[in-house]
Amino acid sequence: MKRTRVKICGFTSAEQAAFAAYAGADAIGLVFYAASPRNVGIAQAQEIVAALPAFTTVVALFVDAPEKQIRAVINQVAIDVLQFHGDEPATACRIYAKPYIKAIRMHLDIDIQALASEYHDASGLLLDAYHAKAKGGTGEQFDWNLIPPQCDLPLILAGGLEANNASEAIAQVKPYALDVSSGVEAAKGIKDNNKIAAFLTEVYLSDRNN
Repeated sequence: MKRTRVKICGFTSAEQAAFAAYAGADAIGLVFYAASPRNVGIAQAQEIVAALPAFTTVVALFVDAPEKQIRAVINQVAIDVLQFHGDEPATACRIYAKPYIKAIRMHLDIDIQALASEYHDASGLLLDAYHAKAKGGTGEQFDWNLIPPQCDLPLILAGGLEANNASEAIAQVKPYALDVSSGVEAAKGIKDNNKIAAFLTEVYLSDRNN
């Protein structure tokens, strides 16, 4: 059975992050971007990571952050993977000796294959909705028909995902992973355990039936 991985992003609570990990989330995302309502500081991130069980991947999200900030985070928090959600060139993503994911804001002129070549050493490309004034976390779904059937890198689907469209997303896109944030929230930055459980259950059932 093919298994679709799940990353849940934007935790601000150690208890909710631990719930998600024990419920079956493969990765927990922490946002280090001051403009986001899901932004966390070093101490808060340390508390969240300390609450996680073994084998849970911790992903740190940055948006055009200075190198000094990124190094401060990875020096003080047990981060496994970096996620770059801004306009970072590949050369800026690969200097930290950490696996990284490059987020792509999808629109008609995006060439996924060209980006897969540019970021060839990335662990995956995360495809999210384009918004002129926001870089991720909009909760908006983009046109999945923009996604090519083949790509040289694993594709992580984000943008407007929730329990009631997770199965459709898996069937149509066949991504390596789904990345959800606002779709499992009670409010921005506050997760809903019932929505988390429902989302993970839907992914599991979809994988089992396909």
